[in-house]
Amino acid sequence: MSVLIGHSELETALNWPALIEQLRDWYSSDAVSAPDRQVLTIDQPDGSEASLLIMPAWVPGQSIGVKVVTFLPANAGKGLATINAGYLLFDGETGKMQASLDGDALTARRTAAASALAASYLARKGAKRLVIVGTGQLALSVAAAHCAVRDYDDVTVWGRNLEKANIVASALREEGLPAQASDNLEAACRAADVVSTVTASTSPVVLGDWISEGTHLDLIGAFKPDMRESDDLAMTQSQIFVDARAGASLAGDIFQPLQSGLFKPDAILADLTELCQGVHLGRTDDMARTVFKSAGMALQDLAAADLALGQSISG
Repeated sequence: MSVLIGHSELETALNWPALIEQLRDWYSSDAVSAPDRQVLTIDQPDGSEASLLIMPAWVPGQSIGVKVVTFLPANAGKGLATINAGYLLFDGETGKMQASLDGDALTARRTAAASALAASYLARKGAKRLVIVGTGQLALSVAAAHCAVRDYDDVTVWGRNLEKANIVASALREEGLPAQASDNLEAACRAADVVSTVTASTSPVVLGDWISEGTHLDLIGAFKPDMRESDDLAMTQSQIFVDARAGASLAGDIFQPLQSGLFKPDAILADLTELCQGVHLGRTDDMARTVFKSAGMALQDLAAADLALGQSISG
């Protein structure tokens, strides 16, 4: 009989140190088979656009999993979540279904953990100031995950709605993090060591002119060609890293500069696999600007689901 692993169980099972190390281990091996995700985009009856994403992955003899995600940006205006997801996990040897998991919580945890994992290679060792851009579903998880790999003295939350930014900052303080809200994104970015963006923006919200030398820019929110969180300068002045070249190259922050010829594909210095396997050392210059662009990977989902099931059984 398969088990249901809900939101609260995932929050407990996927603690940040364990999940980040699980991802590091899985990226360090070459065991996972995961085709490019399938994306179906349709027009809703109200004229808005919606997307359906399907993300399968398989470790032969161990685990098989598939995540199904819906993305409806118009939900934001209705006070509803823009992203909803479910995950199914199967035994990799027998094919028997083992668990169904809350895909929203799974996605938030693995996305945040992947960015924190990247930051462990790309953010300066002495990074003290973290800025979170956005107040949606991922903001809390991303801030907490980043604080698991660097000891931040200050976590600043910015959103288009200051009240929502204050709510996120208050929730982070309840978790023991030194968080505050700000209504001045430019000033926050100029003073930051790490800037992490978690928006659904279709135009740049963070400008390269605001990014100081030595700052790490973590771009999470935009995953389609028409979505973008950074401008051209933010990309061209930085050393660029991604979770996976194929997926990240279809996200606007990389897709649009590639299409306009501002840089070529070889401007991407390494992906997470190469960082975790030591093929690339990551940051080697404290004054360099670095960018990590993530678009999400089925490997991350399966690694997180596998860890959650193991913790659920052992617990």
